[in-house]
Amino acid sequence: MTWLVTGGAGYIGSHVVAAMRAAGEDVVVLDDLSSGVRERVGDVPLVPADVADGETVVRTVHEHGVRGVVHLAARKQVEESVRQPLRYYRENVEGLRALLEAVTGAGVTRFVFSSSAAVYGAPDVDLVDEGTACLPVNPYGRTKLIGEQMLADVAPATGLRYAALRYFNVAGAADPALADRGTANLVPLVFRQLVARRPPQVFGDDYDTPDGTCVRDFVHVADVASAHVAAAAALVEGRIEALTANIGRGDGVSVREVVETIRRVTGTADQPWSEPVVAPRRAGDPARVVASAELIRRELGWTAVHGIEEMVASAWEGWQAQAALTV
Repeated sequence: MTWLVTGGAGYIGSHVVAAMRAAGEDVVVLDDLSSGVRERVGDVPLVPADVADGETVVRTVHEHGVRGVVHLAARKQVEESVRQPLRYYRENVEGLRALLEAVTGAGVTRFVFSSSAAVYGAPDVDLVDEGTACLPVNPYGRTKLIGEQMLADVAPATGLRYAALRYFNVAGAADPALADRGTANLVPLVFRQLVARRPPQVFGDDYDTPDGTCVRDFVHVADVASAHVAAAAALVEGRIEALTANIGRGDGVSVREVVETIRRVTGTADQPWSEPVVAPRRAGDPARVVASAELIRRELGWTAVHGIEEMVASAWEGWQAQAALTV
């Protein structure tokens, strides 16, 4: 069978495509290339289109014999979602609705959805499990939660089986060519500062955590990709019908610890200008958000295998490779 991967030319999407192909799956990518990079998909068939283009989606399903969808195409920046909420509802919610209408109408019965830990908001618990209340605090998180609810409603009406995967903080690169080219996430954001010989910022150092900075669950993008492969296989084999699961390591790392790891990996730890400076807290930032990954281990046999040092080192290799291409 063939899987349609929406957003497959993006950072996470291209890793999912590579992992699925390595597992022997046939893949076709649909990506509007607004943030994706064509070269990331290599020789995989690429359909340059928006997920809301139902006619193109249906044609792609029929032409490629698509029987399953992995949906990653979405806007994903929290701050941007606050500034442009209607754009997020249009692209993340209406885009998913149109995609589901097209693929279920074309007979697709398997669906893997890219969700987010942002659905939880600011949980006041040591480990966030799937039973933790979903109280998103920004439009991005709300659009992802609505997407999960949409799947739950559509599934019994259409025979769709699905897995909704709630990512925590994704970092790293399995291949330098697939590295994160944006600067919205912590690791590339710090790279950008250090390359410019400017101190990285830490937002708040007075949280109730061991070193005063926020604690997060960072997970290697290669592990995130392998979770998609596991979910896709379980859907094909009929082992799951409606799974919603966290994708994380279950191990919290503070922002300051990540910054210090980055300084060490980049060889800038002894430079005075690399010492992080403390900025005011950002509104809505919870002190600690760390996943419980027990459910996905139990249901799919999946466990993250990469640590924070590997994430930073692989991300730095990708950053340097991209810099070399732009010189």
